Amino acid sequence: MITAESPTKNVHLESWVAEMARLTKPDRIVWCDGSAEEAARLTAVATSEGILEPLNQEKLPGCHLHRSNPNDVARVENLTFICTPTKEEAGPTNNWMPPKDAYDKLGKLFDGSMKGKTMYVIPYVMGPIGSPMSKVGVELTDSVYVVLNMRIMTRMGARALAMLGASNDFNRGLHSVLDCNPERRFICHFPQDNTIWSVGSGYGGNVLLGKKCLALRIGSYLGKKEGWLAEHMLILGVESPEGEMTYVAAAFPSACGKTNFAMMIPPKRFKGWKIWTVGDDIAWMRVGEDGRLYAINPEAGYFGVAPGTSNDSNPNAMKTISRDTLFTNVARTPDGDVWWEGKDGPTPHELIDWQGRPWTPRSTEKAAHPNSRFTAPATNNPCISRFSDDPSGVPISAIVFGGRRASTIPLVMQAFNWLNGVFYGATLGSETTAAATGKVGVVRRDPFAMLPFCGYNMGEYFAHWLGMQSRLLNPPKIFMVNWFRKDKAGKFLWPGFGENMRVLKWIVDRARLRVGGQETPFGWVPKAGDLDLSGLDIHHDRVDDATHVDLAEWKAELESQGEFFASLGTSVPRVLELQRELLLARVDAIRAAEHH
Repeated sequence: MITAESPTKNVHLESWVAEMARLTKPDRIVWCDGSAEEAARLTAVATSEGILEPLNQEKLPGCHLHRSNPNDVARVENLTFICTPTKEEAGPTNNWMPPKDAYDKLGKLFDGSMKGKTMYVIPYVMGPIGSPMSKVGVELTDSVYVVLNMRIMTRMGARALAMLGASNDFNRGLHSVLDCNPERRFICHFPQDNTIWSVGSGYGGNVLLGKKCLALRIGSYLGKKEGWLAEHMLILGVESPEGEMTYVAAAFPSACGKTNFAMMIPPKRFKGWKIWTVGDDIAWMRVGEDGRLYAINPEAGYFGVAPGTSNDSNPNAMKTISRDTLFTNVARTPDGDVWWEGKDGPTPHELIDWQGRPWTPRSTEKAAHPNSRFTAPATNNPCISRFSDDPSGVPISAIVFGGRRASTIPLVMQAFNWLNGVFYGATLGSETTAAATGKVGVVRRDPFAMLPFCGYNMGEYFAHWLGMQSRLLNPPKIFMVNWFRKDKAGKFLWPGFGENMRVLKWIVDRARLRVGGQETPFGWVPKAGDLDLSGLDIHHDRVDDATHVDLAEWKAELESQGEFFASLGTSVPRVLELQRELLLARVDAIRAAEHH
């Protein structure tokens, strides 16, 4: 085995790398430094081995295409495990494996898994370098694709080693693609050991261990232990024409327009207003000395879904991915451009599809995989916040929960208080889509958009959220939104995209106690005239429909929430069940009064 000289004097790190090398038996060990020279060298290696395909460098400078194994195109929730000493700690929503069993089982798969290969050592930081809110991780991998993605998604290399210093406090991540056999694919998290083992996959969500694995599954566990929140939330800043800045964190399950919202361009009516992206996917939030909630985006890049991204839906994303971007499982044009369903312009006459096969508009399959991705540096984003790298984070004034619902949930509603808001987060539901494997179009409960990502018992996670209130002198106001409500004919009631600025403006004004609202049994909604609809070609009746609260629908919703709570067992805080019963009693009382 050829070992490049280790650039660290950290004995804990060196001995762990040596131990993992003895297990996996690589031919070479390469310590990644994060330099531009290294990126160029590894890109050349990946290209020569057919792992990356250069795209048209005039149209897309620095961009490359990767095609993953067709059996390996999404996160595998059924093969993702939380490995805690007891099953109760993992809770009913996670797959559980005892730590010893997991280490034994995966240890056998890792044994000799890197023979003939290079082990790359990737030291990385989640969060701004030097921030007390940031965490250091080290991922060992035999995939050059992983190295190049981690370079974009994290602060990687020498600066991460410098931040770690001599400390033993780092996440230990081990990854090997093996033969990409789904029968030998496991993503195991060991919260007590701050360790992640991932084997048998090359897909980003399973193998970029800083992302969902550390930033959310391990992060949520560390957050509970250390008193902060690791959340599946975008962070944006809303700047008024006068320069007043308000920060909002928002949780949306997949395919609810999260990246579009984070990079929104306000419509012409909002001249002088600006949206600044702090993060598009993950927020780490701590209580500051002033009793407010402060958030950082632990990531340094965007790992976004390509289909549906266009100059109509998200012009800033299109600019972001125009250079130095890795595309995974998108289609390719004959001249080396990229294409996917929902991209601007006419559908090309011929393409190479995501599996490398010829494609024409007559083909029966999609040209790009529905979960095809781009990995792009956050610094490419024209609307990146100047505070996106601020070590102290940004103060959050409003938290938003949104799902894809054809009925029931209004366009926007403010919770009465923190408890009521946590209840809405805990019962968040969305109609299913392609980013997670399974059926499409069924309402699936996804509390806080964290169902696949909470690294411990979900009931305890709810209790942790409830407990945060006692430390927040100035808690953010909590809202629900639903851009996807439909009329009787199945048409969307609200135009969405940039027009969501109109809703966001009401949220900001409510958070700053500047505008009224109408009280419903479930929360506050905008009064007629509260939403600025000027310049928008939409009849006020449709907006009334979009913000309407239907008691019969809500009764069914509350009953369905009860079934969900029951499925979580005794760990659900009693106060949330009481909140549900209170809302149900309120519905029954109003309906009884209406019948008299």
